[in-house]
Amino acid sequence: MSLSSPAEPSGPGDANADVAALTYEQAREELVGVVQRLEAGQVPLEEALALWERGEALAARCQSWLDDARARLAAVAEHDDPS
Repeated sequence: MSLSSPAEPSGPGDANADVAALTYEQAREELVGVVQRLEAGQVPLEEALALWERGEALAARCQSWLDDARARLAAVAEHDDPS
């Protein structure tokens, strides 16, 4: 069984539009890298802002996957316990 989630809408020209196609694992792995780069403090301000925005999009994608998984688990639990 594979987990799938619908693509999230993004505005035209959105630099982070590709985030909607990432799996949870891909988004989480990239988010870890973004955080590490930001924590290192070695990127220019403009790049840091772009990384921050990318990190926000990645975190939202991960949260979307987790919310969907939680809802699916709740539906299964509800189905298994008809009381």
